[in-house]
Amino acid sequence: MRRSCGVPLVAQALALVLCLPSLSAQTADQLAQEAANPIADLVSLPIQNNTDFGLGSFDRARNVLNFQPVVPLAEGKFITRTIFPFVRIPDTSAESGTLTSGLGDVSLTAFYVPGQGAVMWGVGPIAEVPTGGSSRGSEKWSVGPAAVVLRQQGQWTLGLLANNVFSIAGDEARADVNRGLLQYFIVRQLGNGWYVNSAPIITVNWEASQDGWLVPFGGGAGKVFFFGKLPINAQVGAYANVVKPDFGPDWQFRVQLQTLFPTPGG
Repeated sequence: MRRSCGVPLVAQALALVLCLPSLSAQTADQLAQEAANPIADLVSLPIQNNTDFGLGSFDRARNVLNFQPVVPLAEGKFITRTIFPFVRIPDTSAESGTLTSGLGDVSLTAFYVPGQGAVMWGVGPIAEVPTGGSSRGSEKWSVGPAAVVLRQQGQWTLGLLANNVFSIAGDEARADVNRGLLQYFIVRQLGNGWYVNSAPIITVNWEASQDGWLVPFGGGAGKVFFFGKLPINAQVGAYANVVKPDFGPDWQFRVQLQTLFPTPGG
């Protein structure tokens, strides 16, 4: 297990910035391998932008910018991931115009991870907070289980992440929430920090009477590089929705920049 800089956990993310000169021991290849693991003992600040194309009869585009900090606690035994989505929803009844934009529903996942190694797994709760209001969210408080399992061998990372949330409180006039998510991820390291990957996000609305599934297929590529002493993981990808609701988007373009804060001595 890697050692920290000797500061309280509350201040660890900030203290790691001060420790950056000692990160040279970790190469871009090593960091790319760690970045491929969603439950690695690694503080990171990903900013992921997803643009969905082909909505409605006017082929409008919806944009979701996710700020999703990942923070390990208790020496990597617990991995927390919070997603703050900033949403822009177009007016699909017209060729231009925005229906609403702003913060959507925030979600928090906390995985218990018994150990770090080639084969890893984590389980824990996921909770959604109705911060999106009536136009960008469910107006429901929702909770449920989450799990992840992965294997890293050689240049490959293979894994599966799943969760399901159920509404437990909120506006009684709004529809109940019963929604599942399944994401498989396949990463192949190419060397010098480069990699190719596929990580589609499959979702299902169990409350929908029909057409509740969204099943994308595609992939992308990325690279870990250093901005001065600071490691950055950049990637792009495109996913076609091979199964979707009638009103669902045709495809998605994804861009992500992830700042990495590996523990010195790792």
